[in-house]
Amino acid sequence: PDGFLWAVGSAAYQTEGGWQQHGKGASIWDTFTHHPLAPPGDSRIANLPSGAPSPPQPATADVASDSYNNVFRDTEALRELGVTHYRFSISWARVLPNGSAGVPNREGLRYYRRLLERLRELGVQPVVTLYHWDLPQRLQDAYGGWANRALADHFRDYAELCFRHFGGQVKYWITIDNPYVVAWHGYATGRLAPGIRGSPRLGYLVAHNLLLAHAKVWHLYNTSFRPTQGGQVSIALSSHWINPRRMTDHSIKECQKSLDFVLGWFAKPVFIDGDYPESMKNNLSSLLPDFTESEKKFIKGTADFFALSFGPTLSFQLLDPHMKFRQLESPSLRQLLSWIDLEYNHPQIFIVENGWFVSGTTKRDDAKYMYYLKKFIMETLKAIKLDGVDVIGYTAWSLMDGFEWHRGYSIRRGLFYVDFLSQEKTLLPKSSALFYQKLIEKNGFPPLPENQPLEGTFPCDFAWGIVDNYIQVDTTLSQFTDLNVYLWDVHHSKRLIKVDGVVTKKRKSYCVDFAAIQPQITLLQEMHVTHFRFSLDWALILPLGNQSQVNHTILQYYRCMVSELVRVNITPVVALWQPVAPNQGLPRLLARQGAWENPYTALAFAEYARLCFQELGGHVKLWITMNEPYTRNMTYSAGHNLLKAHALAWHVYNEKFRHAQNGKISIALQADWIEPACPFSQKDKEVAERVLEFDIGWLAEPIFGSGDYPWVMRDWLNQRNNFLLPYFTEDEKKLIQGTFDFLALSHYTTILVDSEKEDPIKYNDYLEVQEMTDITWLNSPSQVAVVPWGLRKVLNWLKFKYGDLPMYIISNGIDDGLHAEDDQLRVYYMQNYINEALKAHILDGINLCGYFAYSFNDRTAPRFGLYRFAADQFEPKPSMKHYRKIIDSNGFPGPETLEKFCPEEFTMCTECSFFHTRKPLVAFIAFLFLAFIVSLSLIFYYSKKGRRRYK
Repeated sequence: PDGFLWAVGSAAYQTEGGWQQHGKGASIWDTFTHHPLAPPGDSRIANLPSGAPSPPQPATADVASDSYNNVFRDTEALRELGVTHYRFSISWARVLPNGSAGVPNREGLRYYRRLLERLRELGVQPVVTLYHWDLPQRLQDAYGGWANRALADHFRDYAELCFRHFGGQVKYWITIDNPYVVAWHGYATGRLAPGIRGSPRLGYLVAHNLLLAHAKVWHLYNTSFRPTQGGQVSIALSSHWINPRRMTDHSIKECQKSLDFVLGWFAKPVFIDGDYPESMKNNLSSLLPDFTESEKKFIKGTADFFALSFGPTLSFQLLDPHMKFRQLESPSLRQLLSWIDLEYNHPQIFIVENGWFVSGTTKRDDAKYMYYLKKFIMETLKAIKLDGVDVIGYTAWSLMDGFEWHRGYSIRRGLFYVDFLSQEKTLLPKSSALFYQKLIEKNGFPPLPENQPLEGTFPCDFAWGIVDNYIQVDTTLSQFTDLNVYLWDVHHSKRLIKVDGVVTKKRKSYCVDFAAIQPQITLLQEMHVTHFRFSLDWALILPLGNQSQVNHTILQYYRCMVSELVRVNITPVVALWQPVAPNQGLPRLLARQGAWENPYTALAFAEYARLCFQELGGHVKLWITMNEPYTRNMTYSAGHNLLKAHALAWHVYNEKFRHAQNGKISIALQADWIEPACPFSQKDKEVAERVLEFDIGWLAEPIFGSGDYPWVMRDWLNQRNNFLLPYFTEDEKKLIQGTFDFLALSHYTTILVDSEKEDPIKYNDYLEVQEMTDITWLNSPSQVAVVPWGLRKVLNWLKFKYGDLPMYIISNGIDDGLHAEDDQLRVYYMQNYINEALKAHILDGINLCGYFAYSFNDRTAPRFGLYRFAADQFEPKPSMKHYRKIIDSNGFPGPETLEKFCPEEFTMCTECSFFHTRKPLVAFIAFLFLAFIVSLSLIFYYSKKGRRRYK
């Protein structure tokens, strides 16, 4: 909305450093890090990966990001981001070294005054936290910290000092950050400062005192400072989100209890009635302190807005497992916002901390952090727009890398990178900073023109196809091919009895004898497709891999399939080879002899192709030699032989069959788009290009380009002393180059690639790349990302690389779930991918000739089909009907789209050839028939006229 608060935050102890500078007193975190007391089996500071630069151990924040000495540096980073608000905390021990009211530290006050003045110059509003976990050590020593109720008065005095010195410039105050972590992990588990491993009772007592301290400060501001300063005060409450393990009343109540024990512990007293949630009181009995009636009134309503902290500090790290109540934790900010809105009477919510983290070794390309940031801000926007939640602002955490509490320097959470080992501590913007900057500039996610649907239609001769990689091959013949004679025993058994020794004359076989063909043809006609692509089974046609044993029945079946398709005006598109288990789609003998590693396989493939052209070529006008050879699990020598096999088959067709059959032939490549994970990173762009060359260019460049492998591929391998990529001879280059009539590609999804080694398990050391996904993208049940714009990008990349070639999207589809409503995803997928294809054709000038949806039915491709198969019957899914509608419209015509008349084309039936070759005879017969009709008419006319005259 207009006026939305865009903020970024930091905490004093995490970033300021200067721990003894200019009279600053020690805090409990200074003591805790200088004298670590790690409990058995718990390492507070995660180990950095081997070889990573490591700050001195044990990790402390003595210097950290050195913000104390770099006010201008920090505020320049704010200016770069373009934020409207900056959340920072005041170090209690820096302004009051002893913690109690007395003579304040002038240098400490001067530091914060300088910071506020600089923010005023930039037009950035401060959001100031009074207490972000760094209690003065003197107060811990003297009183036992927050376990002593007397600390509330000291906190009030400290707050009054801050209100008097800084309140004129501050409109948003946060009293305490994340009291759950302060109370539970500071005083019960001892995981955080001050490291007291007390009992749960102590943790609940500390929380009790924190609430009273917060209320005192709120009332102080409300009565003494609000009238003149006009600011607002709240407490920053952190929470997780929890989903029920099962959708039962018990699990749902346990989820409610989990949120009560973490967020409700503090939110209900402040926002509802001044008392703890009933679930806590019922379950904790004497462990939970009681508020008096006057205390309840004192605490109730002591927040002017709901300050929410959501992220990894609590979620997935510091949330005690028993507080999940055996339910499932989830990073769903939108659901939490909706729950807060309903639970606490629709408060104004200011998200004062949100973000994620990356590894401590990750430098500036923090893709994982960036996509979590995108996810959380999108969820915030949905909560506002779709759920009606009143969210007034969002704070990305944090401004810069710093000391990450119990994780030390093993993770980074900053938008700006800090080299902790450098003297200068320069802030360098990460990809997340550039992303957040653009987001603030646009005030969210406005619709981009390039993502809007395009109205228009494809050319009249556009090929609308469907794919069935392996059609149902059933050579069982119908009953009419049985030559035996039968008698029907109508009196006794009521069965047919075969008459021995009597047979009928053998009749000519017809394609209708294959009962499995016609049902498939009928479904294709119902879909209104113009083309049907399927793959032949090499192992079925030539069981031994050569023509010493030819399965003529299978060949006849395929012949009937293609001829029947042509008869009903559907163009068959036939692939000679498709990699499939168990033998890579090869005859078993060839597979055992090394498959594509063996150069002989290429020669065998050429002979197999010759047989197919000879037997089926009369009906097939579009051939695919190799369909989707998967380069990611292919050896270099196998790829080398596969390219030669394709070229040999192409030349066989070109020299022996093209003139008579007049068809076209090419290879079909899998071409998923590879996108840089960090669009602002030159490294990620280089990585994306490298992966594209290894994925697509490996096979495409020799055929559609230079005749040799991509130089990027060769150069990369040579740099790593990998010399396994073979070389083509000059003759082989000439043999392979240009062996295409069109460019066919299969495209299903888009993959993000990052150069940073964020997750070692997913990192590809061979290509020095890490694949990932944008967690805001839609995903299929098998986790395939739905990214329509990737299709347009890969089409343009192919045009840029290999010129203005005729292109076919030979396969494009997604899997669905088990239920009928799950097909909605495929409807969305097809609508948007086909529209991106239209944009590529109309806006980018791509010579796109056809689109083929994957797949025909669930019987041969489970969960990918446009027809569901159950109980031996095919049932059209909603996506089939949607695809048919697009085909009938030839795209996406709109009111402003010029009507384009496409005349229907009909294929000449073979049975009619007698008449087409004897046109003069047909004309003469037609003339005789016409003369006969005219003569009859005249005879009839004059005979009637004569009878009337006689009368």
